[in-house]
Amino acid sequence: MLILVANLGSTSFKYKLLDMSGDFESANASPDSRVLARGAVDRIGEPISQCEVIVTRSHQGETFREETQMPVPDHGVAVQACLDQLTHPENGCLKEANEVAAIGFKAVHGGRKSGTFVVDDEVLEAMDEMSAAAPAHNPPYIAAMKLLRQRFPELPLVAAFETEFHDTISPERRTYAIPAEWTREMQIQKWGFHGSSHRFIAERAAEVLGRDDAKIISCHLGGSSSLTAIDSGQSIMTSMGMTPQTGVPQNNRVGDFDAFAIPLIMQRTGQSLEEVLQTLASQGGLKGLSGGMADLRDIESAADAGNADAKLALGVYTEEIRRHLGGMMVALGRLDAIVFTGGIGENSDVVRAAVCAGLEGFGIELDASKNDGMRGEGSLHTESSKTQILVLPTDEEWIVAKRSLRALAAQ
Repeated sequence: MLILVANLGSTSFKYKLLDMSGDFESANASPDSRVLARGAVDRIGEPISQCEVIVTRSHQGETFREETQMPVPDHGVAVQACLDQLTHPENGCLKEANEVAAIGFKAVHGGRKSGTFVVDDEVLEAMDEMSAAAPAHNPPYIAAMKLLRQRFPELPLVAAFETEFHDTISPERRTYAIPAEWTREMQIQKWGFHGSSHRFIAERAAEVLGRDDAKIISCHLGGSSSLTAIDSGQSIMTSMGMTPQTGVPQNNRVGDFDAFAIPLIMQRTGQSLEEVLQTLASQGGLKGLSGGMADLRDIESAADAGNADAKLALGVYTEEIRRHLGGMMVALGRLDAIVFTGGIGENSDVVRAAVCAGLEGFGIELDASKNDGMRGEGSLHTESSKTQILVLPTDEEWIVAKRSLRALAAQ
């Protein structure tokens, strides 16, 4: 049972092929052993696109890696290129494309369709209803899904929405203080995102801690960042709200922001509402704070060199993480572990140290010697710390593959 997991951008297609045969439910700790291939297609729609594939189990029994260039006008062609790579007579890992049972998508916002569903007209309609809330994510997914349904009508497509893991959050923690009819009729509420990552961390942390009733805070920090409070494997609070624009600052998206500042910005700049929103969505966050740097590695280097804007960007980012962390500690009532994951969480000892600084009074003690240079899975807390501090690499594709299989079985 093979599942091709797709992660789409407006001009990109990243994928991972997983073998989900046998008892996949008991393999949370080692999903990498089930990866047959991974790859990516970049610059879709441009005259020449970059294609990469890494096959871990080729027909010849060897790892195969290839980078090629070719015209890829749309996501349908990207998927076909992927299947061609995977079925290559010598270097592929499949005999035929129909060995793939389904394509699972790490879909973002389905609004009223929060869950995991085989893609049909109703799912596409629900996604379209939320395109205004996720303009950078939903339109490319909808376009790609429509193309793939036409091009591969016999291949099931599954949408695993990022909001699903947060369905367990109570109404008191997901409802905005707005007119009630807006919530009821327009589904304006705190949905939360990064659900696949936080779900994986919930499962992996339970294994590492050796308990199913653990209270943890999952810090998914990367180009897009969010925190989630998890109690006994369930999400009870999350930092993102109605859209992926909210919560802590993102690499180029604003994060939490007072909506009543927008009319003033429009008045002072002469920009339209659409132009202001586009600026907040593409020139805000770390990029806006630092004077143009969106990559945290560049910001850390500039801050070390004395760049005041970079220092401020780093400070705002970590203080916003701490603000949400504090609220989630109150919601949980007890904290067993803080987990860092994502590109920044797994690799930035600077951010991890800043987030945990001065929290000893709450039983959170970071061991600087362990934190310095820590990469991959490990623990960062002192022996006397009441709260464990962990680094756990996430695997969103694994979660999407599992949920896709369940959706197929439920048909």
